[in-house]
Amino acid sequence: MSVNPERLPPDPFGPRGDGFDIAFERLSPDGDHLVVRRPAQRRTRVWLHLTLFLATVASTTAWGMLHYAGFVPGFEMGWAVLPSWILNGFWYSATVLAILGCHEMGHYAACRHYGVDASPPYFLPAPILLTGTLGAFIRIREPIRTKRVLFDIGVAGPIAGFVVAVPALWMGIALSRLTPIDPDFSGFSLGEPLLFKAFLWLIWGAPPEGHTMILHPMAFAAWFGLLATALNLFPVGQLDGGHISYAVLGRWSTLVTLLAVVAAVVMSFFSSSLVVWTALLVVMILIFGPRHPRTEDEDLPIGRARKMVAAAALAIFVVCFTPVPIEIARLFPA
Repeated sequence: MSVNPERLPPDPFGPRGDGFDIAFERLSPDGDHLVVRRPAQRRTRVWLHLTLFLATVASTTAWGMLHYAGFVPGFEMGWAVLPSWILNGFWYSATVLAILGCHEMGHYAACRHYGVDASPPYFLPAPILLTGTLGAFIRIREPIRTKRVLFDIGVAGPIAGFVVAVPALWMGIALSRLTPIDPDFSGFSLGEPLLFKAFLWLIWGAPPEGHTMILHPMAFAAWFGLLATALNLFPVGQLDGGHISYAVLGRWSTLVTLLAVVAAVVMSFFSSSLVVWTALLVVMILIFGPRHPRTEDEDLPIGRARKMVAAAALAIFVVCFTPVPIEIARLFPA
């Protein structure tokens, strides 16, 4: 039995006809088409998604208030100004949730288009982290049977999140402020992706010696969005980059996965902020193995158009990634 790529859902978009979602079709030995239909989707626990989302709004807004307090000199904190304090927290929380939400909705919309059973986004609050969140994810509840569908679902998220992050980064950097800094000051030092560096130079030029950029909370949210996009595009396992790599390279993506994990381990020796993420990658490989789950058309190409989109995704990874995301260090060493 072989896959008939001409009978898969129309490319890139199209109706599915009789009210049933066609997952894939095969040719029987006598040449007749066997239509395999997706089973009914599972019921969504709306209360769980809503609870996690509201908890993430609360945790990111709380951190947004602290980021804004650190951004504005003489920022007054107290019960009397609590409404203003909360509103200013939304500079960060609204931006970061928009980036993460659009990323996951990109995946979800692609799943719905192709009739793949998937959950709405789960947001993950993290009250004790600087970001206030661990991100978001969707659950895909059935195997994805073709590389074309796998690619479209995998790439839709990073592109959607990136489209939101770019204008947010520009606006956030424009709202940031350049200020002189005490040579003895110590604090967080953020790694600067190429896109961040480019926007910083275009808006502010080269900073004078002895000055530093104090990021507006929107700029920090966009910076985190770029980092989340880059980490998701890392070509490993069940990450978005792993799906894209497999769709483009087929079985050769296993070698790319192993090389990417080795690179992550090496980088973690130079950046403590990557240690946890690298450990999660290693655990993922140990549990699921380095080989991506096979599709039925592993040896078939995905076409020139999708290869061009894959190249665009690689470019997004390059301009969003920084090997040393966060360090606690003196800005002006003695």
